[in-house]
Amino acid sequence: MSDSAYRVETTPRLAQWRIENLASCTYRKSDPFKIGKWNWHLSVEKNRVLFVKLFPEISNLTRDNPPIASFIVRVVSSVGDRKSLTHPEIKDKVIKNNEDFVWAIEVPLTGKFIIDVEFLDLKTASPNGGEPCSIWAEGFTQTRSNAKAIESLGKMLTEGIHTDITINASDGTIGAHRAVLAARSPVFCSMFSHNLQEKELSTINISDMSIETCQAFLNYLYGIIKNEEFLMHRLALLHAADKYDISDLREACHESLLEDIGTKNVLDRLQHTSLYQLMKLKMSCIRYLVKFGKIYEIKDDFNTFLQNADRDLISEVFYEVLDAWKGF
Repeated sequence: MSDSAYRVETTPRLAQWRIENLASCTYRKSDPFKIGKWNWHLSVEKNRVLFVKLFPEISNLTRDNPPIASFIVRVVSSVGDRKSLTHPEIKDKVIKNNEDFVWAIEVPLTGKFIIDVEFLDLKTASPNGGEPCSIWAEGFTQTRSNAKAIESLGKMLTEGIHTDITINASDGTIGAHRAVLAARSPVFCSMFSHNLQEKELSTINISDMSIETCQAFLNYLYGIIKNEEFLMHRLALLHAADKYDISDLREACHESLLEDIGTKNVLDRLQHTSLYQLMKLKMSCIRYLVKFGKIYEIKDDFNTFLQNADRDLISEVFYEVLDAWKGF
């Protein structure tokens, strides 16, 4: 049997194992695949029923800090009309070994099928006994060495200490500091360096941003944005990064949008890839739709997308579909 029979394809939060053929009584275990900090395995065992298991590879990391996982598992028939079975969502389950998640499927499956695991969250136990922490939120925490300086900078913003510029958002105003804005954005620096309205009147009009989004934008520039706030406003922050030429914010948004592509957001994100030239996100969205077969799960939304999307973007998707069909 070829090595591909054991290979699991992945995105940062999705794993798919394609089973080409399974004898009436057999056991098969996948190659390891990495999601989050851990290497994982899937296994199938077929006797009277089909048992599907998901478990991390045994290691010191698994023993000392096992994953606390939230996920959805589906088994999808890859022939005909692609019928699927879905296990109820697993929420915050500690998984240490191959007996911690077992799904017994009594519906007979013949021919090719796909085991699809969508990881909704992965957490680790807090070292001080507090609430478990999501590993996907760690990238937005600040290092200890910068903590005091960032705290002081944030205090300047939140308490309005010596603010010298007023930002007029669409539904409110907020004070900020020219020096901080100019240091973070060449567009703002140019505004304050020339005799423009922003310099003369000490105001900036940002009518395409709500006060809530503007606050999130400033919180990012001052280094005090929280992960939840970033996730809530990241598409608007991407627009602001493009408008004010803030490359680190653009990259932070791009990397974050790559991490949680799903059926509810993939088409919207695909549209944004053309607007902001996000090549990695574009290829990840197309791969998610085509290689992982999600295009079949959102047929109505995809038809609407075809009627409104950029023609070049639609062509790229169809080229990927044609290449995928060649592989069958």
